Amino acid sequence: MIADPASSADGAATSPARKRRRFLKTATEGNRIGLLPTEGWRKRNMQFLNEVLIPTLLASREPGMDFGHLPVAAAAEIGVTWLGHAGFFAQVGGVNIAIDPNWALWHGPVKRVRHPSVWAHDLPLIDLVLVTHAHYDHLHLPSLRKLAAAQPIIVPEGVGSLVKNCGFGHIVELKTWQSATFRDLRITLTPARHWGARMIHDTHRGFGGYLIKSPDRCLFHCGDSAIFDGFREIGRRASIDLALMPIGAYDAPSGRPVHMNPEEALDAFEMLGASSMVPMHHDTFPLGGEPIHEPAERLVRAALERQMGHRVRLLREGESAIY
Repeated sequence: MIADPASSADGAATSPARKRRRFLKTATEGNRIGLLPTEGWRKRNMQFLNEVLIPTLLASREPGMDFGHLPVAAAAEIGVTWLGHAGFFAQVGGVNIAIDPNWALWHGPVKRVRHPSVWAHDLPLIDLVLVTHAHYDHLHLPSLRKLAAAQPIIVPEGVGSLVKNCGFGHIVELKTWQSATFRDLRITLTPARHWGARMIHDTHRGFGGYLIKSPDRCLFHCGDSAIFDGFREIGRRASIDLALMPIGAYDAPSGRPVHMNPEEALDAFEMLGASSMVPMHHDTFPLGGEPIHEPAERLVRAALERQMGHRVRLLREGESAIY
């Protein structure tokens, strides 16, 4: 069962109004990025349209790849399968987890550049679902409905209303640094430097990443984030075996510093003190002005220059790894 988050030290029961004030102070103050674009946004948007979006629309979508049967991780291991973008099938402590699953072929005019290699029906029964924030590329309702089978789902505070009709049995909302338990796992919502609004008017929604701890291992999914000093605090609170870090969409048409580039992702990885890293948020949807293949290429080059190549593994979409 999911433990009641209100039983944690920082989650004592309060009135709805008091809970909202407290949430805004502790979870978003200083970390939430504003919605206004920076100077030059019109030119950047035209460049994005002409150099990224239109060429992607005209190109053929690449086929998915077949890596055979998904491996089964032992209880003392971490298994991860990259589903594309920020989506993962993870196995931690013998629990099957889906994190930010997304099988969409389109997000409005943004086209997925290849067909998914692992679809929802290829996965074993999912025990638990985690969603990092409400943005459409992370909280994709049709994808969530494909997985929903009355199991619990964990989301940041203010996001539960979006998934209430998907078919999940229990919706748990967490504040930053609040935890819930499932079997032998402890799942903690960590801070991020981003924003959580699904629409322009609902900036109250929370956002973050997740520490997923079993008795033997710890997996960190960063969610979306710009570089910030909060990664040091996350690393102080957990001994992370594997960090799933975003590396793409850093050349935002708006000019807002909402994502990390590959070098910043490596900086954050070092701040976390994690043992290994697998990148995400690249090579799936063209959401930034950079060439679609640039993030992965820059990451590999930077990891080798820093003599960290043995700690960073670049998975292809649909590929699995066990740690």
